[in-house]
Amino acid sequence: MVVQKVRKSCHEEDDAEKGIRVMRRELLEILQPVTEEEREILSGSASVKRRLYTSQKNFTVESQKLLQEGKLITARTHTRFIDFPKHNHNYIEVFYVCQGAVTHIINEEEVTVRQGELLFLNQHVVHGIRAAGEKDIAVNFIVLPEFFDTTFSMIDKNNVLADFLVNTLKERNGTGQYLYFQVADHLQIQNLMENMIDSLVHKQGNEDQINRHTMGLVFLHLLNAVDSLKESNPNQYRNMMVMTSLKYIDENYKDGTLTELCETLNLSISGLSRLIRKNTGHTYKELIQRRRFRKAVELLIETGLPVNDIVAAVGYENNSYFYRKFKERYDITPNEYRMAHRDEERIRL
Repeated sequence: MVVQKVRKSCHEEDDAEKGIRVMRRELLEILQPVTEEEREILSGSASVKRRLYTSQKNFTVESQKLLQEGKLITARTHTRFIDFPKHNHNYIEVFYVCQGAVTHIINEEEVTVRQGELLFLNQHVVHGIRAAGEKDIAVNFIVLPEFFDTTFSMIDKNNVLADFLVNTLKERNGTGQYLYFQVADHLQIQNLMENMIDSLVHKQGNEDQINRHTMGLVFLHLLNAVDSLKESNPNQYRNMMVMTSLKYIDENYKDGTLTELCETLNLSISGLSRLIRKNTGHTYKELIQRRRFRKAVELLIETGLPVNDIVAAVGYENNSYFYRKFKERYDITPNEYRMAHRDEERIRL
C-alpha cells in the first residue's frame, strides 16, 4: 500500500490547537499500511484467525505467539476492519492509540481509547474490541509481568501510589483489572510512548533495556497525572478514592489532615480510614509518616540542612519524637544515616 504525504488534516489541526501531540508522520506511515492479516479480512475473511493468537480452546492470547523467545516486550499494530472477539491474555497489555480512536468492551461497558491515551490491562481482563477503521491506528505492547520488576525499580519503593498501580497490573488472584489514562495532553508521556514505538519498529538490539527505563519514566509521569485515570475496573470507585487519598498524602504530607481529606472526598473519617487500611495495609497516620520520612531521607542525603531544620521541613514539631521514630525505622540516628550515605551526597541547598 502506497501512503502519500499530505498536508495536515482538519483533525490534526484541531489536535494541535488542543495541545494534543500528533505522532511523527514518518512513524505513522510505517504503522498505517494494511497488514497481511488485514488484507485477508478486507478480501472477505469473516473472522479473526484464532491460530495466530492462541492454541487454547478458550481465547487467551498467548505471548508465545507474539513475543520472540527471550524478549520481555514487543509491539504490534492493532488489527483493524473487524470486531475482535472477547479474549484475555497471558501477559500484560499496554494499548496506545496513535491516531483516531478504538473502542473496547469491558464488562459490557464501552471504553473508547482516543489518540494519545493509554489503556493497561492485566492478564485476567476479558474484553472485546469494536472494528477500527483505516485511520484508527493503535499499538499493542505485549509485556511479560517480569518486565515491570525492572521498570519499577526506578520508582521509590516507599511510593504507595506506585505500589497500588503495580499491584493492580500484577494481580495474581484472577481479578480482571485495567487502568485507563486520558493523557493526550501530557506531552512528556506522548514523547516517551513514541520513543518506545520507534525503538521497537527500528530494532537496534538493546530495545528491551531502553524500554524498561522508558516505561519507568512513563509511570513516573502517570503518578503525577492521577486525575487523568478515568477507569479502574472492577472497583473503580474504591480505587479512585484510594488513589486520590494517596495523592493527597504525597502532596500534603507536611500539614495535611485526615479530616480535611474526608471533607474533600465527602466521606466519614471511619469509612475512609477503613478504606485506606484495607487497600494499602497502612493507616492514614502510617502513610503520612512514611511520606515524611521519605522526604527527610532525601533532604539528609541531598542537602546540608541541619537535622532540626529538616524535622520542621517535613512537618514534625517535636524533635525528640522524630529522632525516636527515625531510629525505630532505620536503626540509626539521622546524623548517622547522613554519614553512612555521604558518598551519595548531592548538595543543592
